[in-house]
Amino acid sequence: MEIAYQKMVKIHYTLKDVDGNQLDSSVGAEPLEYMHGIGSLIPGLESQLTGKKPGDTFHAEIEPALGYGEYDESLVAEVPRSQFDTSLDISVGQQFQADTATGPMIVKVTKVTDKTITVDGNHELAGKKLFFDVEVVDVRDPTEAELEPFVSDCGGCGGGCSSCGGGCGGCGGSCGE
Repeated sequence: MEIAYQKMVKIHYTLKDVDGNQLDSSVGAEPLEYMHGIGSLIPGLESQLTGKKPGDTFHAEIEPALGYGEYDESLVAEVPRSQFDTSLDISVGQQFQADTATGPMIVKVTKVTDKTITVDGNHELAGKKLFFDVEVVDVRDPTEAELEPFVSDCGGCGGGCSSCGGGCGGCGGSCGE
């Protein structure tokens, strides 16, 4: 069976940076399982997996735009220390959720001074070319339970009626109830 939209896929992968440093790997552990075509993987890797079959191996070089995006300086902010809880010990490397104009965002502390704290909302791999070695372990049809969140009688939420938060009235669709 080939990898295609809404197929369940298991892969082993090793991710390296431009210098050949290993950043992540599933080798020696359980393979990564995901549903293909729903945005579970970075776009560049997912597109290269389309059409592959169990047993296929390949090397993928993913440009930043098809990985975790280009590095965006506008996601770096110097925030007055007074906007943080003064009882907290804040240090470089800490991550936390920040409320932004576009909604919640995970940010990482990159600099701490007496007056300001600099946070970065970019993914740690943003702006970096990624190198994957991949082995396709399995491809199968999803179970009904795996498909349920993506099948909709409801015209607006993209999920089953139980995922709309109390019926389709919560998402603006109609279940025909």
